[in-house]
Amino acid sequence: MAVSPKQRISSLKIVSYEKEKAQCNKRKRATYDEVYENGQTKLAVMERALDIQANLSSEFPSMIKYMLPSHVTGGFWLGLPKHFCLNHLPKEDRMMVLEDEEGKEFQVKYLVEKIGLSGGWRGFSIAHKLLEGDVCVFHLVRPSKFKVYIVRKKCSDEVDVALGLLKLESSTQLVDNGKELKICEISVGKTEDRNAPILYSSNIEPTVDQSKNNRVDLGSEVSDGVRLSDSIVNFREVKSFEDFNILVNGLVIDSEFSKYLQMKYYELCCDQNSFLHENLLEGLNCKLVAGVIAETINIADAIRAAKLTTPHDSFLTWDKTLRSFEGLGMKVGFLRARLDKLMNLLTKSRRYKEVKLEQANSNEEKLKLEAKLAEVTHTLTKLDREIRLFKQEKADDLEALFREVANGPW
Repeated sequence: MAVSPKQRISSLKIVSYEKEKAQCNKRKRATYDEVYENGQTKLAVMERALDIQANLSSEFPSMIKYMLPSHVTGGFWLGLPKHFCLNHLPKEDRMMVLEDEEGKEFQVKYLVEKIGLSGGWRGFSIAHKLLEGDVCVFHLVRPSKFKVYIVRKKCSDEVDVALGLLKLESSTQLVDNGKELKICEISVGKTEDRNAPILYSSNIEPTVDQSKNNRVDLGSEVSDGVRLSDSIVNFREVKSFEDFNILVNGLVIDSEFSKYLQMKYYELCCDQNSFLHENLLEGLNCKLVAGVIAETINIADAIRAAKLTTPHDSFLTWDKTLRSFEGLGMKVGFLRARLDKLMNLLTKSRRYKEVKLEQANSNEEKLKLEAKLAEVTHTLTKLDREIRLFKQEKADDLEALFREVANGPW
């Protein structure tokens, strides 16, 4: 049967339309999937940022910024929330400082009329490899200085541990003066008990050469001073401190630590007869591993220095941080077991003090009741005496005697 050109065109149009419709639906489904995935990712990152913000000292204001393309590419302009700027930032253009989590500072220009950061923000963004979807938490620790915490869009494990380190930093750290341990008392944020003593450190973080902002690509981020290991060493082969090296992903990261911290970590490993970090998840950032090890040392020293007067919240913070490290594969079960014993003893000690106080209060109440009982007994004795006197005077006949006297002759 012959097909007319008109019918052939109509048929082609229908096929073309169906194909176009199928492709359109496919694109639409892909768009929905992308939107859903991006939404879920953004929600997860924002939740982590909010968790970090919640653990910052409430003494200083803070804000959260979600990185958009204009913030990390092209013009590199970072607009800030207007209400935050009006309430907390300077009233004139000024150079401000952004301090990252490693303590490195960057100068940026704050423009009042444009309500944002301009000059210098590009350098900060590039130096920290900020990407669209990352989130920055800005903590205004001084009138012209922000402490900046970065939550990566694709870095969940590192964020969990960073959050653990942040929580730990607000409650307990130790002073490394190269020779001895010092314990200091400081006040915490407005929302906590300012009279409660907590442990604090001023110089316990891993020693890192920050004279240059260069990194060598060896499969992961590696700082200057980190070198490749000649071979994998079993801890049983370590006979002394001179044989002790800290290996991560085939790299020796001893340069990330002071000699004091290396010695403290060596002692902990000797106690457990193994490298505490040997089962960490593969591929973790060397800086992150160094931070985990340093904070493990901090907590171990804090446990040693703990007293019955140490706040219970400090023990809970240490245990929570160690639990997050344990989730990454760090061998810290022995520290958690020690914490559990100490918390049980602390609970018993506090209960003992509470019982003694209740006993003292009860004895005081008993003395008051005994004094009241003596007073009542004395009153009853006095009343009994009067009743006996009335009986002797035939008090029961007083009514008849009363009528007799009332009705007697004048």
